[in-house]
Amino acid sequence: MAILTEQECRTLLSKVLSYSKADECQVSIYSSDSANIRFARNNVSTSGAISSSSMAISSAFGKKLGVITLNDYSDESIQKAVKRSEELAQFAPENPEYMPMLGPQTYPAHGQTYVDTTAAITPAQRSKWVEDSLNTAKQNKLTAAGFLQDSAASSAMMNSKGLFVYNRSTNVNFSATMRTADGQGSGYVTKDYNDAGKMDVAAFSAIAAKKAAGSVGAKAIEPGKYTVILEPAAGIVLLEQLYGSLDARSADEGRSFLSLPGGKTRLGEKMVDERVNIYADPTNPDLPATTYDGEGMPLDKMSLIEKGVVKNLSYSRYWAQKKGVKPVPYPANIIMDGGTQTLEELIKGTEKGILVTRLWYIRPVDPQTLLYTGLTRDGTFYIENGQIKFPIKNMRFNESPVIMLNNLDALGKTERTVSGESSQSALIPPMRIRDFTFTSLSDAV
Repeated sequence: MAILTEQECRTLLSKVLSYSKADECQVSIYSSDSANIRFARNNVSTSGAISSSSMAISSAFGKKLGVITLNDYSDESIQKAVKRSEELAQFAPENPEYMPMLGPQTYPAHGQTYVDTTAAITPAQRSKWVEDSLNTAKQNKLTAAGFLQDSAASSAMMNSKGLFVYNRSTNVNFSATMRTADGQGSGYVTKDYNDAGKMDVAAFSAIAAKKAAGSVGAKAIEPGKYTVILEPAAGIVLLEQLYGSLDARSADEGRSFLSLPGGKTRLGEKMVDERVNIYADPTNPDLPATTYDGEGMPLDKMSLIEKGVVKNLSYSRYWAQKKGVKPVPYPANIIMDGGTQTLEELIKGTEKGILVTRLWYIRPVDPQTLLYTGLTRDGTFYIENGQIKFPIKNMRFNESPVIMLNNLDALGKTERTVSGESSQSALIPPMRIRDFTFTSLSDAV
């Protein structure tokens, strides 16, 4: 099935609401068309396409809520689903944190979340992209494995208070790992865009190939504190632990690195280097996002950390009411300002240090300090006098993004990247960090 248009969603959701007898009713619908190709050992292993749609009906009586999902939109099925959601609500206990559904809202204009050429990607185009990647591997005598996926989707929500939202989006994602024939060298690349015109698979595959060939013969160095350059794909997996934790409730309740004794928080406090600016902007053309959250609250540009100072924490509607403040929805995208230097210029300006392509297997150590541990992989290199001298064996790190951003030495140009841990995208610069802590060696490639 094709993704649903705004008018199709309005018509269908209005029909659902017409059957409701609840105090409040909210209906959301999501439809998508996606296709993918997976490859390994320099051959395509699977390909497929998925077309799906699902609806969720939420019925409330007072503070009692029942929710049911369905994908059969016949009149009979919808009527049964509405009735069942109401029955579930009557059986449910009261939720003391239930908040009444929102009425109509005013939203900023969406950015270009949907691109026609991305929605029109053909099997032939996917095959050509994968062929380009595999040819790069074969020409360099490497073995490649990876995944390519594109999708087009629409989502809509309507409730009995008169709220209605609709958006459609596209995405294309590519990732590849390339290994040398002896398995001793490894390189990696991952990219995603709303606009397929920005997806240059051949050029991106060449990056992975270069790192794979360059990481052969890795040397062991002593663990310790080093100056590091974190490429965006490496930096994002630590930064998302920071901006994903900017939550008011956990801070107020003493469960966060933002908590202070006596129920106070670090909101308004300078916590990291003054060059750090992290914000949300759903209309950013390089990272467009929806301008509403899951409840229908408007999302606009919002500063999270400005000149190193924590400017905003997310407040759910319930917690905002409890604290007597305005709700602050969690942002739909994240952008960190960068500098003017390229990655190559950051390397050239490094006397001694380590270039990190990727961090993975991220695990929490201490939530009160945001201390995390993990490993480097797929290309780790020693820098001396502004040049990459030799590949080094992977190492385990113990580091907090708060400490990391206090040890910030330089920022490169911001670029779109995607997290290998959460699969979320952000605009992140490469960063040169002093005194990054490596605790042990790892023999894994």
